[in-house]
Amino acid sequence: MRKRLVTIPALVLTLALCLAPGLASAADLTVSAAASLTDAFKVLKDSFEKAHPGTTIITNFAASGSLLRQIENGAPVDVFASADQKTMNEAVEKKLIATGTRVDFVQNGIVLVQPSDSKIHLKGMADLAKPEVKRIAIGNPASVPAGRYSTEGIALAKLTEALQPKLVPAESVRQTLDYVTRGEVDAGFVFATDAKHAGAKVRFVQDVSTTTKVAYPIAVVAASKNPMAKRFVDYVMSAEGQKVLQSFGFKKP
Repeated sequence: MRKRLVTIPALVLTLALCLAPGLASAADLTVSAAASLTDAFKVLKDSFEKAHPGTTIITNFAASGSLLRQIENGAPVDVFASADQKTMNEAVEKKLIATGTRVDFVQNGIVLVQPSDSKIHLKGMADLAKPEVKRIAIGNPASVPAGRYSTEGIALAKLTEALQPKLVPAESVRQTLDYVTRGEVDAGFVFATDAKHAGAKVRFVQDVSTTTKVAYPIAVVAASKNPMAKRFVDYVMSAEGQKVLQSFGFKKP
């Protein structure tokens, strides 16, 4: 994260709010959302606060798996938005999600991009196996949904063995994007919305097919006592909320 509104880093959220819960007032609503939702949720935060005077949204952006670990460890989160079903399924299995509040709110896609000023001109995924391509950024599949989706795409292209030695793991899709925009890698797999966010800093190569639908679920956290949590989820699903999300490149659920 380079720019923050009321965004709190993962470690600070877990430690500060767990050890000193009085820091957050009853009117504060804590929303933990996948890193790829950063820009869109900052806009949703502002518009929701304007519509609900007295309510302040505290946003926390990171890889979905990392956010789940925070909730599991007791971080006082009210709303959780994941970039994949697997992470939310795990949250449900551990009874961390309020029954009946889970809903898919957007879809996304995985794309292959490279630095805009790269001298290597990739025409497709098959070119990643060429010797001149040394480093390829990808989210760590253990905790980053974009990494898991990308791994599926690599497998479908039958490039798993050829690309494995070249993969550079990142702790979030935004870190993956940073590696590409800074020219630290020759290419990277990111969400389509992140590529849009980067604009002219990256060169689009191709859309990446995946075996799993790239659908994002959102839900109220079971431990939340804040009545505004469900209202925020409803707002995300509303026509106004969906319009904001679509403006950042997300598709209807």
